[in-house]
Amino acid sequence: MELIPLSPVDYAFVGVGSQPVTFAFFYPQLGDPERLKRSLIETLGHFPLLNSRLQRISGTDLAFRIEAGGLTLHVHETERVFRRIDRIGRYIEPVRSGEGEPLSRITWTKTPAGVVLAISVSHALADGFSYFHFLSSWAKVSRGERFLEPSFSRPDWTVASASAVRTGSLGAEELYAACGLFCGDRRQPLGEADVIQERFFISADSIQSALDSARGEHPVSFTANDVLVAMLWKKYASKRLAGSEPAYMTCPVDVRRVLADMAKNYFGCALCFASAAADADSLLHAPMGDLALAVRNSILRVKSDFARNAFLTLDRYRRENGLAAMEAVHLRHPRQGLIVTNLTRMPIRDLDFGHGPPVDFLVYAEIPGGAALLPAAAGVEVIMVPPLGKEGRT
Repeated sequence: MELIPLSPVDYAFVGVGSQPVTFAFFYPQLGDPERLKRSLIETLGHFPLLNSRLQRISGTDLAFRIEAGGLTLHVHETERVFRRIDRIGRYIEPVRSGEGEPLSRITWTKTPAGVVLAISVSHALADGFSYFHFLSSWAKVSRGERFLEPSFSRPDWTVASASAVRTGSLGAEELYAACGLFCGDRRQPLGEADVIQERFFISADSIQSALDSARGEHPVSFTANDVLVAMLWKKYASKRLAGSEPAYMTCPVDVRRVLADMAKNYFGCALCFASAAADADSLLHAPMGDLALAVRNSILRVKSDFARNAFLTLDRYRRENGLAAMEAVHLRHPRQGLIVTNLTRMPIRDLDFGHGPPVDFLVYAEIPGGAALLPAAAGVEVIMVPPLGKEGRT
């Protein structure tokens, strides 16, 4: 039985409200589930962490306990026709990242019009890059093709740069400054019935118009992500706050590209968090370029020193405050914040198990104030759980 310690950022995705990475993909045809089971077993030989559960190894430390045969393909059948307005719970129960519980789950559901393949993986185990690395590799194994082997080699997360030297205990202000994360009340469980999910389309023309406006205000190489995040920040946060009360925006950033000692094919959770703040009046009246610039600057801060200091701070915060305190750490401000995850580069066409790629999909979302940017023809699709505001439940 092999034990692999969690990295500092993994602990932000453990316990209640841990947001597993969960999709359900619809295929008009997917083939024999027994054949998929055989290719899954072969693929898991290269991705053993997906067979793991959480085990406590000290008062403040957890590890992934790898168990051979811990993940299998569960086969179901339903008379329901797949619809993109469905809740994902019709096809899979998202995993819970608790001690002793399975950290991955896969279901194959036959419907009257095709098959739904749903996969839920603990966010402590894998970020979006690793999730799709596994899925695309499984698809390639099913097609008899070679794939990029994952790397499980981990940097020394707690090696600090010179700027990371701190004294005294860590509190909420230090956690925000160093990590872009927030302290609050303990996260509460929210099921799909408790949240309202909005799904809407933003056209490529609208995105280009916002880009042109932002670039006209500031001579900066803005990206589509900058203006999309700015648009959502302005739309949702400004409607729920008043006066000078601050509102926050957070974007997860993959640090494989900024840490020289991290393999680009690293399998795990390799995220830091870029956050910015503005008062509600500024959000309401600021031109698009100013908000896009705040988003761009927050993301540009996430370089090697920032990432190392963030990991060091998270490690120290957990050791000072205990595991339970990590369930009161929030990825976005729990009352006045948005978190926007960009999945527009999701490799849908790579998820071909021999009968073509999926033609539609569902994504699990339950955090109020959480949004996902998804690929769509001639634009971007947004799945949003609106923030509840300062008077709402979080």
